[in-house]
Amino acid sequence: MTDTTNIEQKENNKTFSLARQENGIAHLIMDVKGDSMNTLKAEFADEIAEVLKEIREDKTIIGLVLTSGKADSFVAGADVHMLANCTTASEATALSRQGQMIFDQLENLSIPVVAAIHGACLGGGLELAMACHARVCSDSPKTALGLPEVQLGLLPGGGGTQRLPKLVGIQKSLDMMLTGKQLRGIQALKAGLVNDVVPNSVLLKSAEQLALSGKAKPKARKLSMMDKLLEGNGLGRSVLFNKATKMVLSQTKGNYPAPLKIIDCIRTGVEQAPSKGYQVEADHFGQLVMSDVSAQLRQVFFATTDMKKEQGVEGVAPEKITKAAVLGGGLMGGGIAFVTATKANLPVRIKDISHQGISYALKYGYDLLNKKVKRRFMRHSEMQSQLALITGTTDYTGFSHMDIVVEAVFEDLTLKQNMVAEIESHCKEGTIFASNTSSLPIGKIAEKALRPENVIGLHYFSPVDKMPLVEIIPNEKTSDQTISTTVAFAKQQGKTPIVVKDKAGFYVNRILAPYMNEAAILLLEGCSIEALDKAMVKFGFPIGPMQLLDEVGIDVGAKIGPILQADLGDRFAPPPAFSKLIDDGRLGKKTKKGFYQYNTKSKKKLVDKSVYTLLGLQVSNTKVTDAQAERCVYMMLNEAARCLDENIIRNARDGDIGALFGIGFPPFLGGPFQYMDKIGAITVVSKLKQWQAEFGDRFTPCDALVKMAEQNDSFYK
Repeated sequence: MTDTTNIEQKENNKTFSLARQENGIAHLIMDVKGDSMNTLKAEFADEIAEVLKEIREDKTIIGLVLTSGKADSFVAGADVHMLANCTTASEATALSRQGQMIFDQLENLSIPVVAAIHGACLGGGLELAMACHARVCSDSPKTALGLPEVQLGLLPGGGGTQRLPKLVGIQKSLDMMLTGKQLRGIQALKAGLVNDVVPNSVLLKSAEQLALSGKAKPKARKLSMMDKLLEGNGLGRSVLFNKATKMVLSQTKGNYPAPLKIIDCIRTGVEQAPSKGYQVEADHFGQLVMSDVSAQLRQVFFATTDMKKEQGVEGVAPEKITKAAVLGGGLMGGGIAFVTATKANLPVRIKDISHQGISYALKYGYDLLNKKVKRRFMRHSEMQSQLALITGTTDYTGFSHMDIVVEAVFEDLTLKQNMVAEIESHCKEGTIFASNTSSLPIGKIAEKALRPENVIGLHYFSPVDKMPLVEIIPNEKTSDQTISTTVAFAKQQGKTPIVVKDKAGFYVNRILAPYMNEAAILLLEGCSIEALDKAMVKFGFPIGPMQLLDEVGIDVGAKIGPILQADLGDRFAPPPAFSKLIDDGRLGKKTKKGFYQYNTKSKKKLVDKSVYTLLGLQVSNTKVTDAQAERCVYMMLNEAARCLDENIIRNARDGDIGALFGIGFPPFLGGPFQYMDKIGAITVVSKLKQWQAEFGDRFTPCDALVKMAEQNDSFYK
């Protein structure tokens, strides 16, 4: 091989290239070879330094436009995998300092530098763009700007905590960095994050013109009187930071260290020398990289990324879905239709027995999209085009060409079997019938089907537009093709699917039921409703079990309980006293009567204390101990281990993702299996046996856990 060939190959493998234009502007193009999206990697440091040196030395270059070689992505962030190579906090800190120094070199170029942004501009990608002197972004729905590092238990480590407040102010910076919120083009322009928003067809030209105009600098923010009072003086800033700290502690219960460190970085940068702000950012970044919380959250990120690449059945490619339908226009039906139209971008037809049901489903979608329009997250025309994909009918008009029909009618076996028969008579031979049942076995729903190979469970969680998980449940006769196609359809809807076995409760409800039952038992033992919910939120759940029961519907829990008990045993027996709640019409939020009050003007959730009288309780425990909270959690852990042993779930990873995304298991613990590995099977079994002796056989540790404890084994090898 000649030296010339070697040089050509080296040039072709470069991530950064310069394209000089006749007007004196050079395009600095980032294109990570072999990857679908650009990510920043530590190994790019030398190449970036080299190209910046070339730019500084070439006096013919009078301006620079930073752009992406990818069609629909700017820079999606830094490569998270490189953090795994850090063995100490100081190594991670050095990584942060390296990124800061590279961006500093870009910012200190003597020529105007403009970022031309189209597509994802997130994390390190936005930090790179903020180091430029100005930014122009496309008005495409694909363009999103944000710093989502907090979702991985981290903070922006490339100068983001220092540059963002200068561009958008302290309050907006806190809002973006503490939540990971992403902005669309118009929102970014309003916030002062970008200088202009233009159609993608003229993006590069607009960026060049801005570089040539001499106006490539941050737009002056218009400060309101409130901004001046809060951000313009030490006392106001102190109020801001103290309020943000209180809010963070209230929401995270101290379980997540990153938000507090983000506040500290911003505060240091605003109130002390810039160099101090950058140093604190790098130091905090290093500490967070080595934290167990970030390790668990990154593990969740990798798991979900891997799941996106997998098919329902290995080696079986999905068939293309072009048309979908939903049976039932209620809360679930409306939600399923919404994600089919807005996420999967597919035409969806809702069939309901009444026009009222269809109207409800259409209004559900309209209300969600209209909120986005009001927040300037989308244009009104975008909302109209998405809503146009949803249509309704009271008969089966238009169903003859459907590829998949999702059934979301009442939990009644005969009704669902009738739905199967009707779809088989009105749709084509290959139409998939997917049932959104939460408890009925798919095998029984398919029992009278002419084509049981097309029948599958597709269990969504409420509210459908927010909950990321779906359970996909094949019956014994479901074809591999149907499984793969349904998995692909769920992914199109923006969902994370897990394939689970067709057994009572499937996976999520099966591990949730013992947790909820134990909480109910603690209530009957004298623990107050507030104390129970507060203790479980402190443990890391998004809401407590009593509030969850109100949200889901006390009657729904009452229906699922006997099904689980009949199939799986008395450990699923709900407390008999809870039947009094149903008899009293206490079904929860939907009837505005449950454990909490709903006809009140109070912003704080207030317990309906008449529940205690109804259940004949004398509440004595206004504080739930850690051991009592663990009783609820360990019931869930034990059942999760049993589900894996029975092949209800395919592996521990799916079990963790199912619990995290389906019921809000504390993300910082990584999921039930990661958590059991952390505390050890020996500890889990020991505590279960202790409670078994004290409270009864419902705490009997499953055989799989006992065996693991004996062998000191773990779920993740």
